[in-house]
Formats: sequence, structure tokens, C-alpha cells
Amino acid sequence: MENFARRRDRFEMFDSMDSPALNLCFPLELPDFRPWCKASGLPPFHVLLCAVLRAAMKIENFRWRIHDGEVFEIDRLIPSFTVINQYNDLNFAMFEWSDDLREFAARGSAAREAASNMVQFNEPYRALAPREAKHQMFVTCIPWLAFTSIQHPTAALACPDIPSLAWGKFRDGAPGQLVLPFSVQAHHGFVDGFHVHQLGEQIAAELAAIIEPA
Repeated sequence: MENFARRRDRFEMFDSMDSPALNLCFPLELPDFRPWCKASGLPPFHVLLCAVLRAAMKIENFRWRIHDGEVFEIDRLIPSFTVINQYNDLNFAMFEWSDDLREFAARGSAAREAASNMVQFNEPYRALAPREAKHQMFVTCIPWLAFTSIQHPTAALACPDIPSLAWGKFRDGAPGQLVLPFSVQAHHGFVDGFHVHQLGEQIAAELAAIIEPA
């Protein structure tokens, strides 16, 4: 936590505000990984989810959390994301992390199937202990919309320490590229605009490594 100790004065300033949340939405340019997914028999959503979460875990500022008034650093993630059921109502999917992309996608697909078949509201994170629940990043995909802003709900305005990430409708970019709206909400005591920039760059690098292995 040496790097956080250096930043603690910024954290204390933002954390004292009614809402210390930083919200940024921007067009994210990525390698067009869709042809690779089709050829590999993998769902694009889960490939992108894996790249996004791998990228976030490589940037220390996105690993900081608050529990019982103390800041700590997570060392692993519990992947989760929103789905809709047969009535187009919101639900949540959660699954165990795997470093293997195919296994990650298989677990994510199974979690999506289970959550989408539930009529009742599924809140799997409520079964987690409070500190364990901090090992999440909230993820939503809105593939129908090229949105330009988004506001995520938070359980407490004063503690948006779990980052919320969202992306929307893909569009073709430059040759070999695609562009999508991407949103980051995080605690400004931890994350600045520069770290959001780093996250975007790292997501592109993770996808490039997946589709163009050395």
C-alpha cells in the first residue's frame, strides 16, 4: 500500500465529499476481435469481459477498496455482470475466475444462462461476506445503445469504491479496429482521469495479446 500512502491526502479530500465518484464516458478504440472470436468459437462479450477485468487488475488504483473505514488492496476478482431474463428484466450473473480464457468464457456463459432463466431478482453478491464482496467490479453491457453518458447507482453515495464499468454498441472504426462507448465510475480518491486512460490502453493491449499471441 506504499503508493496509496502517497495518495492518502487526495483520498481524504475526495472521500469527505457527499459523492466522491468520478464518472467518465468516452469512445474506446480496440482491435476488432470479432473475427477472431467467430473463428475460435468464443462469445465476444466474454472475451471482452476477460480483457477488461485483466486490464483493471493490472492497474493498482483499480484494486483499492474500503472496508470498515480502512483502505486495502484486492488480489483477485469475482467476475459479475448484468443480464436480462425472458421478460427483459434485469438480473445479475456471478462466477468464479479462471485464468484460462476458454474456461472463463464457459463459466461466464453458464452464469449468464442461469441468471437469464430466473424470474425472481437474483442478488448473488448478498451471499458474500462484506469484505469478500469488495472483490468485484460491477459490469454492464448495453449493446443496443451508443450512449454518451451513464450514471450508475451506488449503495452509498459516500463509498463508490467498487468500480462500475459499462460499454455499449460496437461500430466499425479504422481498418482492423472497432469503437464502442465505454464508461468508468470509480472513487476519485483512488482513480483520476489518467488512470481511466491507462485502463483503456490496457484493455486494447489485452485484446491484442489474445488475438495475436506471440
